[in-house]
Amino acid sequence: MTIHALFTSLDLIGTFTFAISGAVAAHQKKLDLFGIITLAYMTACGGGIIRDVCIGALPPAGLSDWRYLALSIVAAGMVIGAGQLVQKLSQPVLLFDAVGLGFFAVFGAHKTLAYGHSIEAAVILGMISAVGGGALRDLLLNRTPVILQKEIYASAALIGAVFQTSGEILGWSLRWVPWAAIALCFAVRYLSLRYHWNLPRFANDD
Repeated sequence: MTIHALFTSLDLIGTFTFAISGAVAAHQKKLDLFGIITLAYMTACGGGIIRDVCIGALPPAGLSDWRYLALSIVAAGMVIGAGQLVQKLSQPVLLFDAVGLGFFAVFGAHKTLAYGHSIEAAVILGMISAVGGGALRDLLLNRTPVILQKEIYASAALIGAVFQTSGEILGWSLRWVPWAAIALCFAVRYLSLRYHWNLPRFANDD
């Protein structure tokens, strides 16, 4: 597999997992078919579209490549068809979010560097790629976005983006760096959910 094919695969895998996350959230809110597909697509492609606009990759891949919409529709269909099975998963939205987070953080950082932007831009846009779609999903569902809560969410994406960017700048092999960055991001997010790790907050509990 070539490097280009590898990162394209990472992007599409991330798209599919985030689309499932959005579809599950919409299904839980009892939205209709159009609403479920819309949430799946916005969750899967929202962050990537923001990134592509920022780096000048126009038109954004999420709007110009049919595979992104197709994956969103497939994910929505799977959630509708296997709704009971999906609901049996513990916190399904958070589970699929954690999986997609690493894939998008890695691909976002890589694509930003590939377009000749700075290290800082790669890290920031890698994180935005990962959390942007989830934020749009939460806003459309009228709930506080996860990135604005005390949970370790954006921080996990930031760690993944930093690892991927550092690996590319230092010349490490792209055969393993993306997978290590994805695993690191997922581990931080999953462990924070399992053991209730949170960032400090400064509001009075009363």
